[in-house]
Amino acid sequence: MAKPKKPPRPKAQTPKGFRDYFGTEVTHRAEMLNKIAAVYHRYGFDALESSGVETVEALGKFLPDVDRPNEGVFAWQEDAEGDKPGDWLALRYDLTAPLARVYAQHRNDLPMPYRRYAMGPVWRNEKPGPGRFRQFYQCDADTVGAPSVAADAEICAMLADCLEEVGIARGDYVVRVNNRKVLNGVLEVAGLAGDDKEAERGIVLRAIDKLDRLGPEGVRALLGEGRKDESGDFTKGAGLGEAQAEVVMGFMQAKRETGADTVARLRDLVAGSEVGVQGVDELQLISDLLAAGGYGPDRVEIDPSVVRGLGYYTGPVFEAELTFEIKDEKGRARNFGSVAGGGRYDDLVKRFTGQEVPATGVSIGVDRLLAALAAKGRLEAEATGPVVVTVMDRDRMADYQAMVAELRQAGIRAEVYLGNPKNFGNQMKYADKRQSPVVVIEGGDEKDRGVVQIKDMVLGAQLAQEASHDEWKERPNQYEVPRGDLIKAVRDILDRTS
Repeated sequence: MAKPKKPPRPKAQTPKGFRDYFGTEVTHRAEMLNKIAAVYHRYGFDALESSGVETVEALGKFLPDVDRPNEGVFAWQEDAEGDKPGDWLALRYDLTAPLARVYAQHRNDLPMPYRRYAMGPVWRNEKPGPGRFRQFYQCDADTVGAPSVAADAEICAMLADCLEEVGIARGDYVVRVNNRKVLNGVLEVAGLAGDDKEAERGIVLRAIDKLDRLGPEGVRALLGEGRKDESGDFTKGAGLGEAQAEVVMGFMQAKRETGADTVARLRDLVAGSEVGVQGVDELQLISDLLAAGGYGPDRVEIDPSVVRGLGYYTGPVFEAELTFEIKDEKGRARNFGSVAGGGRYDDLVKRFTGQEVPATGVSIGVDRLLAALAAKGRLEAEATGPVVVTVMDRDRMADYQAMVAELRQAGIRAEVYLGNPKNFGNQMKYADKRQSPVVVIEGGDEKDRGVVQIKDMVLGAQLAQEASHDEWKERPNQYEVPRGDLIKAVRDILDRTS
């Protein structure tokens, strides 16, 4: 009789578009989140932790079709209850849509305005690529219920403070501010107001959102008859005349040497449009409020070329851009680019309540910010591992545990070697792999004499690379100290290597 085949073993591999994070990466992210949270807290924002799962109906952007929700989210349908079909649920794709649901659900118990920050992973069922994952962290702060653009100015100031707090030096970033109302005024001046021009406005919005990728000439083509790309595919344009296109292009190229000159240029472009003038006035007020708080153009500036998100936001829109250069995978210099963005979205909560509720907020891309700090050399390449207490005698494990307890009570990260202690060389290999700065050794002889051996792993690594034989003798990296001086000896090494 043939033996039954064993089922195949599962492959030990990360799902496509996801990745694992180890020691230092997790530590660096946690440290960054703590620093950003401290700034948010200092500004008076309260923490909110909502569910990672929402109903598809609450998420709003993705709605179920016959079989399953549209692409873009990880969704599933609950089991039916009797004749009632189960709800469609999905992992959240950002932290803003859950905020709208939370506010609508608990608005009678929340202060008005409601100021909250939230941090955590989000999931998007999109095609992964280099540096683009299906799970990533966001770090948001929002004010709900404040109609004044003073709330937008505060968000910009807070964003600048966050960047400096995590290690982005002043001069290496700029927070750029634009306003959707100014664009609406420009479209009105260009003859694109009214319900009958909705399709053309949509094409214009999508065109200007591609400014970074296509450049001015590519956008100009999309404003006109259309554009053929390198593959030969043709994208239909908005069909604007030359004068109309010139007004839109003038908006995107309105930045001048000073904020005052930029505002003056925008005011010229929207002359005759009430909503456009209102948008320019808001930009002027934001600039004045920030200047009063010490946030000048070296940190925050008015810049009409900020177009990302203009189709989504209803008023001011802002983006934090890192201005320093890095080398890409081919060794070419390029600007690092955007690490945060946000703006005013006064109609998001309306889906739930039927009433317009003003809101403004920002989202910081934690992973991109960490990559930026790594590119600038502002992250430690390796985290310091724990002090390792070796085991020379299995029967004296209580002695070794007592040492570790003393070290931990003194605030020192430490552990006892818990593998097979038979081979001392393996214990040293373990300490090296753990990046341990210090190894503590106490055999029977040391126990009888009331001493311990201290092995300075950091100095040992340096001597192995640089020192001559005589230097090894002059600067031994292993020595003994009285047992009562254990804490002091270890701390001396840690203080020297930190």
